[in-house]
Amino acid sequence: MTRHLVLVTHYYPGHLGGIEKVAAELSRRLANSHGWTIKWAATRNGALPDGFPDTVQFIPAAAWNGMDKYFGVPWPIWSPTSLVVLWREIGKADLVHLHDVLYFGNAFAWLFASLRGIPVVVTQHVGSVPYHSAFIRKLHVLANRTLGRFVLSTAQQVVFISPAVMDEFGRFCRFKSPAVYWPNGVDTEIFNPGGEFASEPVIAARREAGKHVFLFAGRFVEKKGLNILHELAQAFPEDLWVFAGHGPIDPSHWGLPNVIVVRGVSGPELARYYRAADLLVLPSVGEGFPLVVQEAMACGTPAMVGEETSEGCPDARAFLFVEKVGSDDTVRLWTRRLAEIVADPNQLQSMGLSASAYAQANWSWEKVAERYAGLLESVVMSRKSSSPVKGRK
Repeated sequence: MTRHLVLVTHYYPGHLGGIEKVAAELSRRLANSHGWTIKWAATRNGALPDGFPDTVQFIPAAAWNGMDKYFGVPWPIWSPTSLVVLWREIGKADLVHLHDVLYFGNAFAWLFASLRGIPVVVTQHVGSVPYHSAFIRKLHVLANRTLGRFVLSTAQQVVFISPAVMDEFGRFCRFKSPAVYWPNGVDTEIFNPGGEFASEPVIAARREAGKHVFLFAGRFVEKKGLNILHELAQAFPEDLWVFAGHGPIDPSHWGLPNVIVVRGVSGPELARYYRAADLLVLPSVGEGFPLVVQEAMACGTPAMVGEETSEGCPDARAFLFVEKVGSDDTVRLWTRRLAEIVADPNQLQSMGLSASAYAQANWSWEKVAERYAGLLESVVMSRKSSSPVKGRK
């Protein structure tokens, strides 16, 4: 029997965020291998995704993106017309799947599903984000403790991609069903050590000169640690710093000759940059376990992350370089640790090999999608079995 799912994210994969990429990988496999028809609602940001089966259709929402543009907070506000369309589509669904709870469209999707008696499954990716602005930071905590708590406590099932995030919400949420921790998968046909390397002359020149290539991949926003990376790029002027992504904090404006920015790369193109780098450097906070870390590891590129990020996948900690983030001496600690790492090329190479082997063995999107298919089916069947049967007294 065909099942009908409404999937809701804040953006489509063209936004190049990890949450959207996870939703894309899951929806493609749920449709191809597990018989689901999917209506995917998200903010329209450029061209709609391609490469999906016909059973995945898109409901692009018109939205105001001022929060992302001016404050680096990805919180698009959907138009009333888009919300009406969402209301209608949810009424036809067997189930609604939300990726995170605080986004504008996601919150309305939960409300509409609740009003129409449609079960909700939530995949929660992130917890509290220590924004530099005290106002935004406190507002985010308040939203998690109120709206977030209410949505997660009323959803039929909650999946966390990080045990650290699950522990955070578990302190103040009472889940309907026991929450589960399932790490994201990686498309190892794309992200593996055996493909092509990025071949820009500036990258090739640094490598031929025996210098290092450091990579950041993700959105150029505060919580990703762009201020720390700015300082590190100045502290290692002989090495090349490649920033793959986009956002309101533009590294190309720093005026540093050892910094290059590449935009709009994902999938096989992004994998080329992972392979060309000696190390992925990600001093981020409030993220769970970012997909870019998993992708880099699968390509054989070790990653240096903060302690909070390493807690997002405890089993992988042995294959990561870990340092503290958030204290006043963060830049000093990361500068010292980075110098130690590059001073031992054998350790760097060994870590890359070990990280790739671990990723290839443990992170499979096919297995993750199979888990989700079973979970979604069980939620739908549970709803049907608990619904009143006509004629029964």
